[in-house]
Amino acid sequence: MLTLLLIVAITAGAILLFMQQSPFGSDPTATRLERIRHSKNYKDGLFQNLEKTAVMRENASYVNMLNDYFHKDPHNTPPSPLPSVKTDLKALPDDKPAIVWFGHSSYLIKSKGTTVLIDPVFSGYASPVSFFGKSFAGSDVYSVDDMPAIDLLVISHDHYDHLDYKTITQLIPKVKKFYTGLGVGAHLERWGVPADKIVEFDWNETQAVSDSINLTAVPARHFSGRRFTRGKTLWTAFVLKLNGYALYLGGDSGYGTHFQEIGVTYGPFDVAVLECGQYGKDWPNIHMFPEEVVTAAQDLRAKTILPVHWAKFSLAYHAWNEPIQRLLKKAQEQGMDVTTPRIGEPVVLNSSYPRAVWWNF
Repeated sequence: MLTLLLIVAITAGAILLFMQQSPFGSDPTATRLERIRHSKNYKDGLFQNLEKTAVMRENASYVNMLNDYFHKDPHNTPPSPLPSVKTDLKALPDDKPAIVWFGHSSYLIKSKGTTVLIDPVFSGYASPVSFFGKSFAGSDVYSVDDMPAIDLLVISHDHYDHLDYKTITQLIPKVKKFYTGLGVGAHLERWGVPADKIVEFDWNETQAVSDSINLTAVPARHFSGRRFTRGKTLWTAFVLKLNGYALYLGGDSGYGTHFQEIGVTYGPFDVAVLECGQYGKDWPNIHMFPEEVVTAAQDLRAKTILPVHWAKFSLAYHAWNEPIQRLLKKAQEQGMDVTTPRIGEPVVLNSSYPRAVWWNF
């Protein structure tokens, strides 16, 4: 009995020590927590979505989910390395806004001397440990060393596939300022980002970056958390008004009425960068199905969809290329424009919108 108790104690201690390691970040405290408590989106000790949102659907069976996990689509990961384009980001022309996608939800925007980097994950995995959530072969052709100086580093929320400890710590010397939702700054500050380089937003707050650039946080339908507790930091999408262009930078979100409200208030948009992938029948409220992505873009009054959140990590059970196939089918039915760049292939607004079908292999 004493031996069993000792094993339990040692195991519990090891888990506690592991959970205290830097990749997990820190919960907001002091002035960050005080500001959170004054947010109208924070109730009962947690951030809340605008509409009722269960992370898992009602009556979801965890036994069935486990069965689904072990019986994923046979094409859940690509059979061969993904194709890519190696663009010199430091010499990328920027007289018109240029967007370069790095797979999943990481991408860079350059416009008239300003560089914006969104949700960078260059470590090769989407978890607190390197052996879980590995990236697809061919999807890691870009690294921190390839990044130019960054004026705005934008973080949509604190999940591991959007906020990566290793990447952030390597990027700190290159970044002028970090922009994110309430509370996420606690993670960044623990990792060595100076407090005066962090700007936190509540929904519908705007920060002027220059006379021709401003960034506004807008609602998303999702959740947050890097440990066992959810909702301690805010998840958000962003509206970027950039030198006369309007871009919707969508963090993770289920479909909801917020898209139409954002479209009315801040649209129309030259491009909507929208998550398309990692959906499942058991979590329908926190990630969109591909057909819903098209509806969301219409609600936003977007001219073009740039689909992200696919082609790097397998975080759901569907085929790796199913999201883009379903999205394009619905978009064609609805007459909605979609650009489908390879990893690293620039999208240039009002100029170049790659549309090659490169995923059928």
